[in-house]
Amino acid sequence: MTSDDKKLIYNLLKTADSCYYGYTREVFNQEYVFSDDKKTETIKIKDSNDISEEKNHIQQNIHENEKANGLTLESLNEKMLRCTRCVLARTRNNVVPGMGVINPLVLVIGEGPGHDEDIQGLPFVGKAGILLDKMLNAIDLDRNKNCYIANVVKCRPPENRNPSPQEMDACFSFLQTQIHILKPKMILCMGKIAIEKLMNQSISITQSHGQFFEYNGIPVMPTYHPSALLRNTDLKRPAWEDLKKFKAKLKEFI
Repeated sequence: MTSDDKKLIYNLLKTADSCYYGYTREVFNQEYVFSDDKKTETIKIKDSNDISEEKNHIQQNIHENEKANGLTLESLNEKMLRCTRCVLARTRNNVVPGMGVINPLVLVIGEGPGHDEDIQGLPFVGKAGILLDKMLNAIDLDRNKNCYIANVVKCRPPENRNPSPQEMDACFSFLQTQIHILKPKMILCMGKIAIEKLMNQSISITQSHGQFFEYNGIPVMPTYHPSALLRNTDLKRPAWEDLKKFKAKLKEFI
């Protein structure tokens, strides 16, 4: 295979990946030199001196690529509103992209919209949403001032069931792109489903609530979902202790 063929394939993969995720991921931000197969090394990464000399040029290209890909919250929301990636698109009333401020201190992640959210097209607006707002206000956070609220899936699972792994996989790139655009200082996961999907591992909320994880360098804490607190008031005390830990950590970024 010739170097030109390799460049063509690489650029096609880069374009397809950018279209799917909504931005150019780090894996495609590295510069490569391609050579014909008859040479010993078919792909050679440029040395540190070359990369240093071209740093400004590369950063400019990344910025231009992001602009070309329409990397804005508005364009991402428009893409979500048109989404038909999974079966949830057939039963939804409204897509629920999220709400809050740009460049928030905190991104709050739930599992998926419920009945009220599906009707209004906004996250956490039912009884659980009222409790969530009280929880956030208790540690000086507010969806209208310094937070953004989103879900793992953007459409309501019928009968408020848990989203399936296939549904979460179909929707997860939207959440990844939201994190990339919003660049929150910290992330607060409400419940088991949110933290497991974000960390891509099995996690016991009973054992791990109030502990810190990390997602792409961002501190992440899981706590009990507001719906769980409404069902079991005994969980309110440990949830409050979690929030106090979260607030103490957040002070490092303010």
